[in-house]
Amino acid sequence: MHASPHSLTIAGKTYRSRLLVGTGKYQDFAATRAAIDASGAEIVTVAIRRTNIGQNAAEPNLLDALPPSQFTILPNTAGCYTADDAVRTLRLARELLDGHPLCKLEVLGDPGNLFPNMPETLKAAATLVKEGFAVMVYCADDPIQAKMLEEIGCVAVMPLASLIGSGMGIVNPWNLRLIIDQAKVPVLVDAGVGTASDAAIAMELGCDGVLMNTAIAHARDPLLMASAMKKAVEAGREAFLAGRMARKFYSADPSSPTTGLIGS
Repeated sequence: MHASPHSLTIAGKTYRSRLLVGTGKYQDFAATRAAIDASGAEIVTVAIRRTNIGQNAAEPNLLDALPPSQFTILPNTAGCYTADDAVRTLRLARELLDGHPLCKLEVLGDPGNLFPNMPETLKAAATLVKEGFAVMVYCADDPIQAKMLEEIGCVAVMPLASLIGSGMGIVNPWNLRLIIDQAKVPVLVDAGVGTASDAAIAMELGCDGVLMNTAIAHARDPLLMASAMKKAVEAGREAFLAGRMARKFYSADPSSPTTGLIGS
């Protein structure tokens, strides 16, 4: 059975939704769950250094609100600045999630702009792939390094649209197209989405999915924004599959037929 063109396949598993969402920045786990339900997302990413998924027995456990039986948990290495820290963090996550191999690697280079440290990211990716992890990787919008990550064995590359938490949208669509056109693994925009039109544009460019957190969590009405993002990703995907009309500068083309007009 072939997967639907609307579905997303990562590491051999197929998902109905192409929207992936984060779990941070909400007031409590109940608010997190409500927003995720509104988004329709099936993959939820969790910052292991900031969120309890069982490593602190005395604290509320996110997995009680988002059970792995209902969602694919994507542990991430937010807050890691070296390859060694990132690898240690994901080894812990795999233990806490009973051997679950899917993970999101991010190794940051600067605490001010949260831009990825690509040499450390490449180093960590190589180690994790050798250890059997299925690595989805946050990276710069650099087509050369994105290809290197794919060749290492990452199951998805996730270039930033703009800086994490900035809401600036896609600042360099041309680089994203270069990455998409050469990739043989899914390409997902990760970071920088601010509103629904940003998500739709990413999908219209040909991205396989969009990952976001702040755009929903910091919206004035997170549930309504989650719903808007769900629709935007779906609409952008449909527009990409449909194929937009050619741009015709300085050339009008009437929408209605010109033959058979009264008086002609």
